[in-house]
Amino acid sequence: MDTYDSELFKSIKLGDVELRNRVIMASMSRARTSNPELIPTPLQVEYYKQRASAGLILSEGTWPSREAIGAADVPGLFTNKQVEGWKPVTEAVHEAGGRIFVQLGHCGAASHSALLGGAQPLAPSAVNLNHQVFVGGFQQTTTPRAMTAGDIARTVEDYAQATRLAQQAGFDGVELHGTVGFLIPQFLSDKFNLRDDGYGGSVENRIRFPLEILKAMISEWQPGRVGLKLSPAVGLGDLQPTPATLPTYERLITRVAALKIAYLQLQESPTDLTGTPVEVLNEGTARYFRPFFDGPIIANGGLDKARAEGVIASGAADAAAFGSLYLSNPDFAERLQRGVPLAPVPSRETWYGGGAAGYVDYPRET
Repeated sequence: MDTYDSELFKSIKLGDVELRNRVIMASMSRARTSNPELIPTPLQVEYYKQRASAGLILSEGTWPSREAIGAADVPGLFTNKQVEGWKPVTEAVHEAGGRIFVQLGHCGAASHSALLGGAQPLAPSAVNLNHQVFVGGFQQTTTPRAMTAGDIARTVEDYAQATRLAQQAGFDGVELHGTVGFLIPQFLSDKFNLRDDGYGGSVENRIRFPLEILKAMISEWQPGRVGLKLSPAVGLGDLQPTPATLPTYERLITRVAALKIAYLQLQESPTDLTGTPVEVLNEGTARYFRPFFDGPIIANGGLDKARAEGVIASGAADAAAFGSLYLSNPDFAERLQRGVPLAPVPSRETWYGGGAAGYVDYPRET
């Protein structure tokens, strides 16, 4: 497909937001918010501004509360100081002609008491993920505390408050993080959600929590300003797909479709799924769930230009998200459109933590 008529570079409307192209910058935690109040810094202003030629930037995963924290040096959106820290980011992106949603996520059991002032992480049930989390170095997860009904209600309100604050901070919308074994996938899992109340047991009960969060976020803004990211085939630690995974996500996505949100982002598995309960997703997660969702879909995971164009041309998705290539290619969308060679993905040593080096010092192609 020639660049000049590529679907990737045609405008699209996701909900209420007009995008100038269909190249989406995926959320990537970079752990550059090295202050105790988790306030975005001038480094992040420059980082996002450099990448504003994307049709839409999805911010690094951002905590809607202190209880949500699951990694060191990651920003929040639950205080007025954090709002003030985000404002220069959104202003810089808008001045450069871009659009930006904030991704809001709660790690649940994928956390550690060292990140939570000694408190146990919250989760649907007291089941250890057996996973390594970043607390400055990497440490093994601890066993979480099963959430009470009050904890659940408070968490739903935390997302509502973060949505209100996102508007004050100047974001164009909010995305609910529902991927890679964090709190929402924990509620959806029949292995990790062992509850016997209205949030556990049946498929309808296990999908109740994310639906309540989405409705709370919508009530604070509007459906066309809210997105959802899911990764049915992507596990974390001991949380892996089971025979209940596909019917659970089919039902959830059907219910989400009725809410008429801005988009659904679906992340592919980075590994071969042969022999797993979700083997059928080897043919494409977006392709599989397209019949269950009639709104815009963003495909995510392992895409290059040709594969992105192919999934859009097939009708399985409407836009394509790119992650690690954006690390060293701040002008990734322009390079893709002009056929300019891409800088290689940098060493993982620069991905998390540190300062400007390996973060905002990659040159644009002139």
